Amino acid sequence: MLVQRGVHQAMASNRDAPILIKNATVVTGDADLGVIDGGDVLVVGECIDQVAPGIVVDGAAVIDATDMIAMPGFVDSHRHTWEASFRALGADWDVQQYLTGILGLTRYMRPYDTYNGILLGALEALDAGVTTLLDWSHCVETPEHTDAAVQALRDSGLRAVFAHGGGHSMWNFPSDVPHTGDVRRVRTQHFSDNNGARNLVTMALAVRGPEFSTMPVAEGDWLLAAELDLPITVHLGAMEQGRGRPVAALHERGMTGPGVTYVHGNLLGDDELTIIADTGGSTSVAATVEMELHLGFPATGRMLRHGIRPSLSVDVPAAASGDMFNVMRTTYQIERALQFQPDEFPRAPVSVKDVFDFATANGAYTLGLEHVTGSLTPGKKADLVLLDAHDLALSPINNALGAIVQNAHAGHVDSVFVNGRAIKRGGRLLHPDIDAVRRRASQTRDDVFERAAADPTLGTPRIGGDWRPLQQDTDPD
Repeated sequence: MLVQRGVHQAMASNRDAPILIKNATVVTGDADLGVIDGGDVLVVGECIDQVAPGIVVDGAAVIDATDMIAMPGFVDSHRHTWEASFRALGADWDVQQYLTGILGLTRYMRPYDTYNGILLGALEALDAGVTTLLDWSHCVETPEHTDAAVQALRDSGLRAVFAHGGGHSMWNFPSDVPHTGDVRRVRTQHFSDNNGARNLVTMALAVRGPEFSTMPVAEGDWLLAAELDLPITVHLGAMEQGRGRPVAALHERGMTGPGVTYVHGNLLGDDELTIIADTGGSTSVAATVEMELHLGFPATGRMLRHGIRPSLSVDVPAAASGDMFNVMRTTYQIERALQFQPDEFPRAPVSVKDVFDFATANGAYTLGLEHVTGSLTPGKKADLVLLDAHDLALSPINNALGAIVQNAHAGHVDSVFVNGRAIKRGGRLLHPDIDAVRRRASQTRDDVFERAAADPTLGTPRIGGDWRPLQQDTDPD
């Protein structure tokens, strides 16, 4: 047996051997297996083969995971990954500044820029223990942009759902522009087999819905998704227009169902949440961004009260942290506060176990990948993370679920495996040239800013924290 701890070179030399993770605190995310103290995880090929104490396998590459937490990789159900090149520029913005500024920049993105941003954002996610995400791509103006986005996801090694959201011409509100027919080419050329069990990158349709388009356009987008047999992910129910009963309007037209993920939903009516639950829909909560961009209190506890187990998402890398630890903690603490001082809606209590499940198994369910990932269950793909609990912030491990949700951070991620392949070991991503990825993303930012400099609606994009895009309803004169 080859025993190693945090040494990626040994893993590379023994790539075809089974991998045996020994003596970890194994947080399986599987209701039948629970948390196993001093447990082992055996990975054979792409899959988890066994999870139990005391596994012995001749010829395995053994990872000594003493004082480590083994857990399923996080599943982020909604991220605008391309925005990583513009990280933190929107830290003080509201939603109108975001819509004007960041979405305004898409007019000046080349395919090369789309590739650079998505690759940076995908690697950032992997570095922080996110093994699966839905890339809500609304920066794909041309076929060349789309091809670059798909290639970046594939080059990253991430398990991903590419959700085609179009380009800037579709994002003038309210938009009467139909979803581009190029998605038919994309479906055929890149995703002819859209099976998540066989492909690391699959496809969905990111649509605008009734709040960001007209109802006839929304109906056309839904028909397009049905034609291409693609799941739908849609923003709705946020800001004050979220009170306009968008889910009820969709339901009246037969547009609700199990293939639809509703992103945000902060101000949906209780009856609309019941509709989502009754029709088998799924939801994605982006608690950090929803609070920061003034979208309304996250609906997490409300969804639980109506029988919906939501998933979690980072959402906007240009405004918030790109790691799921931050999202989990924000989600949990907001719900704890609202139990003490309620808002206008009744809520169910939320536990750390709930939040952990939202970030793993429920995320996989939302993306239609529950049979593939989201828990350390034998037979599922080996998408897993090791957290180093030697750190004083995690030691001793008294309550593993509580430690993951309340104490851990991205710096604790020692190892990441996707589909049984090591992506990060010993605290270091195994990508061949991270510095080049950083340089290209910085160059993209500079080039986009230069091309956008004369746009009066953007107010001279620049770094430093003082850029404030003009509001959409503001006269620049």
